[in-house]
Amino acid sequence: MTAGDGANGAARPAMPRFSVQFDRPLRSYGPDQDLVARYHVEGIAPDSVRAVEQSVLWYTEGKGEEDLCIHHFERHEAPPGRAAAVPAGTVTTRLPAGPLSYEGVIVKIRWCVRIRLFFATGRDFVSEHVFEFGDLAPARGPVERLA
Repeated sequence: MTAGDGANGAARPAMPRFSVQFDRPLRSYGPDQDLVARYHVEGIAPDSVRAVEQSVLWYTEGKGEEDLCIHHFERHEAPPGRAAAVPAGTVTTRLPAGPLSYEGVIVKIRWCVRIRLFFATGRDFVSEHVFEFGDLAPARGPVERLA
């Protein structure tokens, strides 16, 4: 699982490549709708993964403290001494009533599907795939008043 030599001549681990396909072409969902996302991982040796976590969550970006809330979580772990078979998987959940995705001036709310791989080496790799939840219009910036 190497991708060439690093600056000091040491081998670098390969970076997994994720392809994710949502069941809605525009990745747009509403409250109480089902989300289905299928993923495929390339660029890793299948026997190098020890566990996979699949989650659907929302988080905030912007001023102040950032919040994060996990809506759906699954962990698939290989039995001791064996590898997890993880080149592909599916995340399925019914979405809640809110909070909705929001593109504000000061704060933003983002929803995503997150896949996290845990390797036998002790390293992990996270891949996030954003989707729209709800149909809120983006906020407008401050309006200047003419004197």
